[in-house]
Amino acid sequence: MSYESRPESEEPTEKEKRRIWIALAFALALTIAIATLLDFLFQGISLGFTIPFLNKPATISGIVYQASVITVALYIGFLGLKELIVERRFSVEFLMSVAAFGALYLNFLFEAATVLFLYSLAEYFEDYIQDKARKTVEKLSQFMPNKASVIVDGSEKRIDVNEAQPGMTMVVRPGERIALDGTIVEGHSSVDQSLITGESVPVSKKVGDCVYAGTLNSSGVLKIAVSKKVQDTLVSRIATLVIESRKRKASIEKLVDKFARVYVPMVMAAATFTAIALPGLTGAPFEMWLYRSLILLVISCPSAFIISVPATVVTAVTVAARKGILVKGGIYIEKMAKVKGIVFDKTGTLTLGRPTVHCISSVGNSDQRALAFAAALEQFSKHPLAQTIVKKATEQNLNFGKLQVRDVEEIPGKGLAGYVDGAHVVVGNMELMEQYSCNCEAINEIYENEKHTAVCLSMDKCAVASFCIMDDVREGAAEAIEDLKKAGIYTVILTGDKREIAQEVGKKLGVDEVHAELFPEDKLRILNETKAKYEIVPMVGDGVNDAPALAASDVGIAMGGSKVDVALESADVVLVKDELIQIPYLIKLSDRTVKIAKQNIATSIAIKIILGTLGLFGFIPLWFTVASGDDGLTMLLLLNTLRLTKVKL
Repeated sequence: MSYESRPESEEPTEKEKRRIWIALAFALALTIAIATLLDFLFQGISLGFTIPFLNKPATISGIVYQASVITVALYIGFLGLKELIVERRFSVEFLMSVAAFGALYLNFLFEAATVLFLYSLAEYFEDYIQDKARKTVEKLSQFMPNKASVIVDGSEKRIDVNEAQPGMTMVVRPGERIALDGTIVEGHSSVDQSLITGESVPVSKKVGDCVYAGTLNSSGVLKIAVSKKVQDTLVSRIATLVIESRKRKASIEKLVDKFARVYVPMVMAAATFTAIALPGLTGAPFEMWLYRSLILLVISCPSAFIISVPATVVTAVTVAARKGILVKGGIYIEKMAKVKGIVFDKTGTLTLGRPTVHCISSVGNSDQRALAFAAALEQFSKHPLAQTIVKKATEQNLNFGKLQVRDVEEIPGKGLAGYVDGAHVVVGNMELMEQYSCNCEAINEIYENEKHTAVCLSMDKCAVASFCIMDDVREGAAEAIEDLKKAGIYTVILTGDKREIAQEVGKKLGVDEVHAELFPEDKLRILNETKAKYEIVPMVGDGVNDAPALAASDVGIAMGGSKVDVALESADVVLVKDELIQIPYLIKLSDRTVKIAKQNIATSIAIKIILGTLGLFGFIPLWFTVASGDDGLTMLLLLNTLRLTKVKL
């Protein structure tokens, strides 16, 4: 039963299923041990009559074998028959049941019991290995609190999370997990977000910051305005996304499905021909060819590649999710393994997307005094550049709030003017300086040579400083570009920003190709040209402004961060932690995934051909075929799949 169709409430049934398999394996192991001991010590203990139909002397060891084999084979056969009727395909259970009854008819009692024992044991371990990916997703739900403390009519009340509505205020104390997504309205704390982003270090959170359900409040008391219902929280959507990603199959998975539809009937036809036609054609006994046909029947079981290839892809998606990379399907894993070129948006992707004061050029004043006087005036404006200057002054612990400010006037699109500690101060662009007849000779050269945004400061009609405001390169961007180039991947920047600024960022990061001052249609044109040259080309953007380009690319990769909800809707891959270094990691993981999937297919087919040939000529017994050619092989391939958990950049 697939995880996506099984409600959480049915989880005990899945555990019960595994208990049945291990119980059957234990019973069969006990049967083999007791019967072998009786055969060895007492020749099976004859009962003095012949078993009908089988026409074999009855012994206690034989009856022990037959009772166990018939019971287990009927149970397994019932499961297989049900699948044959409902899904119209031969299942592994059906084929194993036929093989066991065939061996029983030929009086290969030990082999009949061993076939079923190995199968039952393998089913238990296969379920266990396959469930590791599903369990990783379920862990998300395990950390979700069932209750939330909310403020109702001025008092705190515990309610079920399903009753909580957006707009309510939650109270979360140190050591408690946050029950619902929301925004901090009061308090400051460190929050462990490893469940969502994989970050090992708690993140500092303050008023205005977003927090997510399931994350752990480490220190201070927080009051949080609920923003989403429980079913719409990020953690719930991530769980759903990982589960639904199994529906978006890679082409290699579809190929395996098509191959299995041809392979199984073909080998079963060969087994039937062996049992019916070869005795007459060769003159050899029917029993010999029936036994060999049972080996072919076991070889026809496609479970090794039918299970291992999808398990490989699901494991890759799950491993990526644990690293903070949300992949919406196996098809994108397969595409990322073929990437030879990649396109980046600049603003908000390679750069932080928010302006910062990069440097201060002052004349006749200290940089700190110029910054303090500018911030004293800019604190009264909500313009992003004004807020950038205020933030810089705050970071430097300048007491600009103590300066006396009066007669503040904001000139839209130009800047502000007013009096600070008795001096007439103007902060803004050069046009504003000229409007107030300021003498700008001291900063003219600085202003004209500045590629980035420049904000001028004048005091008493004399320009004294220029602030260079720019969008800083994102931490880890250079390392990511370097790793991509080492992997032989061509890198391109597409941006609507100034050519000088774009080329500066491209040179700093070592990007191969830079296109600037682009309109949206220009971005799409260059993206298509890059795809024509490098075939599979992902586009990395912020998931909001770049939605058209992301949609046109082969794989749309969005920076999550504070916009992770939007990114989940618009992109094929979401980097929850906004770490560009995850892109070369994803490419490496995808490449390893495809290689392991191909290894599993090739290994499975090769071993089945070899064992089928050996079995047809009578060189190997039936039990060995099951152990090495079906269940043993499936377990080996699943264990090979788990190598993906060890992939590192």
